[in-house]
Parts: sequence; C-alpha cells; structure tokens
Amino acid sequence: MAAVRRIRELARTTLPRAVGERLPAAPPQEVGELLGDERFQRAVADAAAEQGRDEAEVWSEVEGYLHEMSAAHDDRTAQGWARMGDWFLRAYDVLVDEDDMQQLRKLDRSHSLALAFSHRSYLDGMVIPNALMARRFSPTYTFGGANLNLPLIGSVASRTGLIFIRRATQEIPVYRLALRSYIRQMVTNKRNMAWSIEGGRTRTGKLRPPVHGILKYLTDTVESRGDGDEAPDVQVVPVSVVYDQLHEVSLMTEEARGASKTPEDWRWLVRFARLQRNRLGRAYLTVGEPFSLRERMDELAAEGVTGHQAVERVALDISHRLNRATPVTTTAIVSLALLGADRALTVDEVLDTVEPLAAYIDARRWPVAGAADLRDRSTIRRALSELTRSGVLTAYDGGTEPVWKIGDDQHLVAAFYRNTVIHILVERAIGELALLTVSELEPGAELPPGGELQVGWEEAKRMRDLLKFEFFFPSRAEFEDDLRTELRLMAGDEVTEMTPVRARELLVNARPHLAHLVLRPFLDAYLVVADRLADRGDGPVDEDDLLADSLAVGQQWALQRRVASAESVSLELFRTALALARHKGLLEAGDGVGSAREAFAAELRDSVRRVGIIGEIAGEPVQVVPPPVRQSQDHL
Repeated sequence: MAAVRRIRELARTTLPRAVGERLPAAPPQEVGELLGDERFQRAVADAAAEQGRDEAEVWSEVEGYLHEMSAAHDDRTAQGWARMGDWFLRAYDVLVDEDDMQQLRKLDRSHSLALAFSHRSYLDGMVIPNALMARRFSPTYTFGGANLNLPLIGSVASRTGLIFIRRATQEIPVYRLALRSYIRQMVTNKRNMAWSIEGGRTRTGKLRPPVHGILKYLTDTVESRGDGDEAPDVQVVPVSVVYDQLHEVSLMTEEARGASKTPEDWRWLVRFARLQRNRLGRAYLTVGEPFSLRERMDELAAEGVTGHQAVERVALDISHRLNRATPVTTTAIVSLALLGADRALTVDEVLDTVEPLAAYIDARRWPVAGAADLRDRSTIRRALSELTRSGVLTAYDGGTEPVWKIGDDQHLVAAFYRNTVIHILVERAIGELALLTVSELEPGAELPPGGELQVGWEEAKRMRDLLKFEFFFPSRAEFEDDLRTELRLMAGDEVTEMTPVRARELLVNARPHLAHLVLRPFLDAYLVVADRLADRGDGPVDEDDLLADSLAVGQQWALQRRVASAESVSLELFRTALALARHKGLLEAGDGVGSAREAFAAELRDSVRRVGIIGEIAGEPVQVVPPPVRQSQDHL
C-alpha cells in the first residue's frame, strides 16, 4: 500500500485543480490557434466533403480529438511531476553526457527540437524530461500511448506536456488530420517534442524497426508551403537511454515466450512502482548527432527520393545515429561473455573473453558507459555481483574459486542486455563469415570477376540481406566501407588481394571472434521457423499457427541441444524470421514454393554450420546436435 499512497500523494500535490478534470478550462495555445486558423478550417471542410459528411459533424469530431490529445505546461505541475519521476527512478543513478547536453542547449535557444529516443523502458518518459528540465531546456512535449492515460495520473501528465495519442488510427481519418495539424502548430510555435522512433518498448534490447507516424507528420510540416510563408524547420535529435539492468525485462521475456502482455492500469502502475525499490545501477542518457529535417529532406529530394521512401530513409538515419550514440555497458559485455560460453566461468575466464572485446571497442572508438574500464577486474566483478543479485546469474563458491553462469530461464534476460551492444559487433561477425567462405573455396573453383575477394564481398552482402529485418545496416556502399575497416583491423593493413590460405590465416589469428557470440542466436531462431515452414510443403501457412509450432519445436530443439541456447526460442526472433520469409514470398501457397522453402531452410542450416566453425576456431566449440536434414532436401 505504500506505493499506492506515494503515487496518490505525488499526484495530489501536482494537481492544482479538481482531480477528475481532464483539461484546463481554456484550450491550450495550440488548440486555440488551430481552431481559428483558416488553413485548418479549409482542411476540415475538405475532409468533410471528401467523406460525404456534414461539416459541423466533422468539426465536432475534430475538436474532440484535439482536446483529447492536447497538453499544456504548468510550472507547479511540472515540478511535482519531476519529483514523481525522481521517485520512480530511485533504482538508478542517472548519468548524462554534459558536454553533449551543453551543445544541445545552444541549439534549443533557436530551434524546435524533435527528440527521437530509443525505448527500452517505461522509465524513459521520466529520464528524458527530468534531465532536460534540470538543465533549463525549453518545455518538452512528449508523445505517449493513450493506453497510459490512467485516471488521475493522466490528468497530471497532460499538464506536464505529455500528449496521449491513439495507436490504431488507420480507420479514423479525422483523427489523423487533427494530429497532423496539431504537430504542425507545435512546430510553428517552436515547441520541443519527444517521441519513441520505435513506437513501443523493445522486447529484445536492440532497436526495433522504426515507425513512421510522428516522423511523417513532421516531414509534412517542414515540406509544407502555404500562404506565402516558409515552412518551419526542426532539428532532429537522436536520444539514447540505456540501463545497467531493468526490472521489467523479465516480464518482456515472458511475453517473448508466448505470455500475454499485462494491461497498463492502476494495478500495473503500483506493481511497476514497487519494483523500483531495488537498486539496479545506472541509467545513461546520451545524445546523437542532430540534423536539420528540412535540409535532409531537400538532400533526399535532390537524389530523387521523395514521399514515403524519404520518410523511411530519415527514420533509418535516426536509428543509425541512435545506435552510434548508445554506449557499451559493462552489463552487456559480461552478458555477451557468459551467453557465448553457456557454462560457468571464473572471473578470470570472463576477463579473458572480455579483453579482446575491449581492445576491439577501443580500436573502433565506441563509447563506453560511464567511461568504465572493461579490462578492470573490480569493474567486471561488480557487474557479476549485480547480475547475481538480480537473479540473472547464479554463483557457486563452494570450490576453489567462485564461478558464475546464466540462471535457469534467464537466457532471454541476459540476451536483452547483450543486445544493447550487439549493433557494434554485427558487421565484424559478418566479416568473419565472409573470410570463412573464402577459406573454404576448393582449388580450381570458378570465381567471379574480382576473384576470391569478391567471393567474400558477396557472402557479406548475402548475410546482410538475410539479417536485414534484424539489424539496421548502412547503405551498401557504407557497409562495404565498414567491412574494409574490419578487414584492415584484422590484417593490420589494407587488403587488396585474398586467397583461401590468407583468409584462413586472418580468421585464425583474429581477436576477438564474434560470429558465434553475435549471430548464432538469430540464425538458430530463423532455422526453427524455416524448418517448420518447409514442413508445410507447397501448402498454405497460418502465421499464428506457424509461430506456435516454432515455439513448441524450438523448445524441443533447445532440450535436445539442436540450438545453441534457449535464447533462440523467442517469439520476437520468430516474428522477424517470419517477416523475412514473407519478404521472400514464402508464405503464399503455390506450386514450387515448397522447394523454395526447403532451400531457405538449407541456406540457414549452412549458415549455422559456418557460425559453429567460427566458434571452434575461437576455441569455444558449441556442443550442438545439428537439426536433422529433411529427406526432401536430398536433391539440393
């Protein structure tokens, strides 16, 4: 009951008006301006005519939507809300890159900021506003799901700049008109806005594919020209928030195994608040490289990229910058080491695994959260202890020295933390597979123009296409540049020629080896789905049935050690595999599709085989029983 009392007390002290009142007596500035704006009035009239409806009826509807989504900034309420945010964040010390924030504050003085943030926790909506408010930024308006508009709390939040919006609006064109116009007015008034580019919390720890709704309305705004006025501009600011650990990860991993999502209500809020009593380390807020949205849209238009394609490109730009701004946490690196071993390790064995990773991170100049020294014994020991205290690891100290391993049913939790850093490792992992492919070339094999080196490039591109629904890759040209950087790090110099012997030599001597640590869980999950898909021959596919079948067979394979780790048995990974299969046209029934499905499974089986070889080269062979080859594949 203490959490309930605390939430109610904080809500009452931040709400100066009647508790049940949803809106201020007068409409917020943007709503009042819109209702009197001739351009908006014409848009409403056009919408009524297009839908064949009475204009007064549409006006009534649009006014209701505007009041529903409108938000204001009340100083007293905002201060009380910040105190509530601090209380919810009591499990963490929040670290902010002050140099980046100082530069951003200069930008805030003259521009409207569109803060696109990564979304790993419900706490993100408290970390970001509190950090900005403490540094005297202009008030920020944050978009949140209408599912979080709880009684009492929603009334308070709407007076602190929280804009509650509906998720499913495809069948509500008047709502979309209201939201688009509201955002345009916010930009015109140089308001700062924040929203999750992912649309919702990640279930895996890495960025989800971006959603385009808010971004589409922002691009419409900066491209609009009307009444002789120049369209307003915004500075898009990627903002990354990452945590040492999160209380809510265990609930998200249960959903990944098929559990139903807990609805957001007062009981959920109280449970969430109670969880924060236990300390979990630090939260890190970092800022990516800002850019002018109007200038970026102009650049894309000059390249012939317009409309939805341009919005997609900008969304990917934001996602890339978010990944580059996200620091490496000690928790992520320790999780990577223990997941890769999938057995108990001493602290020395963890350090032995982490040392080449730390050297690689230094060489690539990736930021490390809190400037931690990943080679430091006490830093690694503290991370092991914290993960043990939260139940992710188990420790045994009855022998000659303590050892740690992933706890039972905790592989998906550890994978969540590892995945916060996986984006910086995936291209190196693909580069290893490219070298392995060259090393396996038979003498006298027919080669494409460009020889053995081109074989490696083609293999890297194939893996990029195989994993393109899982990771955010740069353009093909930038991808090749990154691979050349990785090859230069392994070889110590530029590589212009390649032979199978040279490829094998580079691969054997490379440190660290990452393919088995980074790619194996995803490829195993994809193989489960591909195998179940191939089992359906040329027949139709019910996607829900296929996912359920994949969960059941994935669990069987995990017990049989036909997949390397239980983390591959995840609905989130299976859904991505399903998206890839859909993209390849493998979900539609028809003559010949069965053979294509078999070929897809064979491709994944071979990819898993080669990742296993990388593990053997690294000296960490994964004891896995290969999935049986289907009899119908004998001709392949």
